[in-house]
Amino acid sequence: MTMFTPINPADLAGVIAERAAGHHRRVCVGISAADAAAPLNLAEEVAARLRVDGRPAAVLSLHDFVRPASLRFEHGRTDHESYRTNWFDYGALDREVVRGLHEKKRWLPRLWDEAGDRSARAQRVDAPDGQVLVVAGPMLLGRGLAFDVAVHLAMSRAALGRLTPDEDRWTIPPLLEHDAAAAAEADIVVRYDHPDRPAMHAAGAIRSGNGDRRSGQRQ
Repeated sequence: MTMFTPINPADLAGVIAERAAGHHRRVCVGISAADAAAPLNLAEEVAARLRVDGRPAAVLSLHDFVRPASLRFEHGRTDHESYRTNWFDYGALDREVVRGLHEKKRWLPRLWDEAGDRSARAQRVDAPDGQVLVVAGPMLLGRGLAFDVAVHLAMSRAALGRLTPDEDRWTIPPLLEHDAAAAAEADIVVRYDHPDRPAMHAAGAIRSGNGDRRSGQRQ
């Protein structure tokens, strides 16, 4: 039986930052969570903790890596399968952020302007030694993204119903379906029904100080 330990939000950010800091080169952290969990808030706190310790850290939103509206809405604006598989450009996130950071030492802050439905026209950024990128957004796990630290903020159907705006409640079934299959990938799983009172389960110790835990050493 998986045991969860209550933790205050500040300490949760500290645990994630500590995991990231245990990797001594360029690090990509994924915080997978529904928008209802406001994962960018946690990501910003993690990045702030790392900067205090002298690590360069930046936060990226998955909503800056959406596909064009013509693809997202091809089967309607509330299609469950489209939301799970075709809404966000996970391939571009992998290419331009995760592998870009690890393999090319460069990363793209934004790909697409979701509100304006046009290219964000962002320029790639060089990543110094020790750079940490914290990516936050829905359904990040189970996509083949080689995050060095993977975090899953789990919310029940009731919590999602309580915290999701009425116009977005159609996303709840695909979110739950995806999370049930992907949470096993997480290094840190957090019960997040009440973001001010989370409970955490952390899997093992940091798996490598210099390399990627999935696919070999990073440079």
